[in-house]
Amino acid sequence: MSLSRVRREYERAGLRKEDLAADPVEQLQRWLADAAAAHPDDYTSMTLATADREGRPSARIVLLKGCDERGLVFYTNYDSRKGRELAENPRAALVFYWADLDRQVRVEGRVEKTSHEESDAYFRTRPLGARIGASISRQSSVIADRDELERATQEISERFGDDPPLPDFWGGYRVVPEEIEFWQGRPDRLHDRLRYRRGEGADGGWVIERLSP
Repeated sequence: MSLSRVRREYERAGLRKEDLAADPVEQLQRWLADAAAAHPDDYTSMTLATADREGRPSARIVLLKGCDERGLVFYTNYDSRKGRELAENPRAALVFYWADLDRQVRVEGRVEKTSHEESDAYFRTRPLGARIGASISRQSSVIADRDELERATQEISERFGDDPPLPDFWGGYRVVPEEIEFWQGRPDRLHDRLRYRRGEGADGGWVIERLSP
């Protein structure tokens, strides 16, 4: 199969500026609700792009764990590649893509860590296996084999039982949006793209602009 011939048409309803919420986070919450109905298992998946101090980019899928007026939250190992890059360059981009809805959302902004209390509260909601996994993983580092993980899992289980504490190298990041773009696929590649960006001036309100597809 020739990859150049793979394509499909986008035929869903369009996106009008007058239909958008004044605040982009509220609009994102609306689209998340739509995506939850269409993709109940995967709608929180998002691509996270980071870059080191020299501008070398990397990207991976993470899960959205919070979305409010403060920003968008995900959790990870602070010593992972993304954690190291965010320490060097605390800015990131996020992308949601919901194929069945012909929708995409792009978010760009600065990144800050969540508080220890917020990270701990979330950590305690995770299944036991996930808490143990977070405790033993030295994410992104080279390991000898799978047995190394199994041994570390056994050691943590014996040490803490069913209540492993929040590791000091694990917690949340919050992406504080400076720009959010909502993309709705349309026929003939004349897609609807509406972007919120922070306006100039003291109030720092949101400006909504239509972009060429």
